[in-house]
Amino acid sequence: MISLKNIGPGTVIAAAFIGPGTITMCSIAGAKYGLDLLWALLFSLIVTTILQLTAAKIGLITQKGLSINLISSFSNSFYKYIAIFLVLSAILVGNTAYEAGNISGGVMGMSSVFGEFSFSLAGFKINLYSLVVGMMAFIILFIGNRKIIEKVLIGLVLLMSFAFLTSAIIVKPDLLILAKGLFIPKFPADSFIVIVGLIGTTVVPYNIFLHASLVSDKWDSPSDFDFVKTDTLLAVSLGGVISMSVMITASAISDLQINSASDLGYAIEPVFGSFSKIIISLGLFAAGLTSAVTAPLAASYVTCGCLGWSVESKGYKFRLVWFCVLFLGVLFSSLNYKSIEVIKFAQVANGILLPVIAIFLLIVANNKKLLKNHVNSYLFNFITVVIVLVTIFIGLKSILSVIGLI
Repeated sequence: MISLKNIGPGTVIAAAFIGPGTITMCSIAGAKYGLDLLWALLFSLIVTTILQLTAAKIGLITQKGLSINLISSFSNSFYKYIAIFLVLSAILVGNTAYEAGNISGGVMGMSSVFGEFSFSLAGFKINLYSLVVGMMAFIILFIGNRKIIEKVLIGLVLLMSFAFLTSAIIVKPDLLILAKGLFIPKFPADSFIVIVGLIGTTVVPYNIFLHASLVSDKWDSPSDFDFVKTDTLLAVSLGGVISMSVMITASAISDLQINSASDLGYAIEPVFGSFSKIIISLGLFAAGLTSAVTAPLAASYVTCGCLGWSVESKGYKFRLVWFCVLFLGVLFSSLNYKSIEVIKFAQVANGILLPVIAIFLLIVANNKKLLKNHVNSYLFNFITVVIVLVTIFIGLKSILSVIGLI
């Protein structure tokens, strides 16, 4: 029997990976290739489920965050410092770089409905919606109560679900084509980058860290793992429905040019009416706000874990980290500043970190001293090895694309 009190951390993860970037990528996939790439999204959801479940199990059994487990697993100081550098580069620097995009996603949703809200100061055009979204995220984070944060994010995820599922129903997709797209892999011309993008926006390193920390905070007994599994499967499935709904919606519009997440709302309005544009805008606002909350939160858990600080949500160091990430995100978003070089650096760090974390999860998940009789089964190990190979491929692809070799 599913109880609401045993739902929470998984939904936070769903809220984290359904951000403006995911909506943009799913919109591009649907607009360019119809439903042919639904299978890539399904595959990425399976990979996400396996990695998140493994991280959650480690957090539950050890009662520690993943960054603490990762750093403490290295006895050699040199390797330990390399691990800390990689983790902080990918998660702290990366989340700071992407936070402006998260906030901008919420701003796009508000602007689509209410119009522009900005003013000029000292030659800079300042978008006030960025301050509004930033203040909402600040209030949610400052409260610092896990249960309240979970409930707010659950509400926003449900809003996203309603918005994008409604838009998918409005466009009336062909169910046979939908089924073929889900279960028959296709590789249309020039679709490789989009396929990798769909996987990359779903399988996110910071979600793996965040999940382990949230699970260790909510549950404290190995017997609770069934709750963890149910929570994770429900949340990832819900996130999958949202992502697929976006792709389905975009696939119904001919000659749709997608450059940002908000373009889907503008494109759908002439065909399906102003109501559909409002629905898309609501979903985009919810996606931006959820990611604007979860990215700083993950950065705090990871940074405090790596540096040996307390991960108490109301501790001043914990709050200082998320405040810095949020403040810089609001600043860059309000000024429409895009720190391309910082984002590229974060992508390279993520590309290196993802396979490292996947390998680390595989090793720890088979450590009998640590997990006792909760180690991975042979089948789960086989699946995880395949995932490790996939993450190495994704990591190499992201690094090579950033440095311009592909």
